[in-house]
Amino acid sequence: MPSNPPLVLDLDGSLRGLEGARVAPLAAWQEEIRFGCGLAPWRRFQRHLDEVLPERYGTVFLGSGDYHHLSHLLLQRLRLAEPIDVVVFDNHPDNMRFPFGIHCGSWVRHAAALPWIRTIHVVGICSGDVGWRHAWENHLPPLYRGRVRYWTIGVDTRWAGLVGLGRSCRSFAGPGDLIDAFTAALGEQDGPVYLSIDKDVLAPEVARTNWDQGCLQLDHIERVIMALSGRLVGSDITGEISIHRYRTPWKRWLSALDDQPPVAEEDLGRWQSQQLDVNRRLLARIGAAYRR
Repeated sequence: MPSNPPLVLDLDGSLRGLEGARVAPLAAWQEEIRFGCGLAPWRRFQRHLDEVLPERYGTVFLGSGDYHHLSHLLLQRLRLAEPIDVVVFDNHPDNMRFPFGIHCGSWVRHAAALPWIRTIHVVGICSGDVGWRHAWENHLPPLYRGRVRYWTIGVDTRWAGLVGLGRSCRSFAGPGDLIDAFTAALGEQDGPVYLSIDKDVLAPEVARTNWDQGCLQLDHIERVIMALSGRLVGSDITGEISIHRYRTPWKRWLSALDDQPPVAEEDLGRWQSQQLDVNRRLLARIGAAYRR
């Protein structure tokens, strides 16, 4: 197990009771950073994180999936002498167009531009965001360069083959087939890996999130983590569930366009407790996979 404790970036109050975790109180930034923001506030937030984060930490918890773009900031802090691969579990590609700065659905494109990142694998996508109707919304250059690769389940991605992206956009009939193929591909490479898990990749009965969800079970993710044993150099987990009512009109509008499912107050505590159990199980697996 790594000696560094997990770190909670507490923007939305969604995670309580995680044993041994350090907590960075960041609630004052919630409205500005949640879902997305312009590049100027993003850089201000980055400077603030540089001031308050400890020098060393273990797995970082980001809160709701509305904050998955924080993974980009963590990858900026992780510079090794060798190229890093990134494994992202997510029901969405997070490589979508967003002209106003950065948001939780566009951060992969920004991360793929970091020179020390070799390949970003987005694993477990069931969302129609990678179907032909939304193909134009995806950033295609990182896919063409092989810097980003989609591993999808039950989505019609034939459009990708027609435009020369068949190697970067693979589709599988079910989660077992995908995990078999992906773990085999991992065995063909070596080198350090950063792991980012958005729990919206999981089926809703495993953990409820703020977003539409995929079909993976927890043991599918655990199989991949075990395949990464001895290679992990960093990790984060997002997909907690929380309630926030935006004061900013454009954020209300964009979140409505994305059809985020409503969260009932009476269900929140029960679903957060379910999430905590999942987090503990993931932490145990992740800790055993870190580089010694």
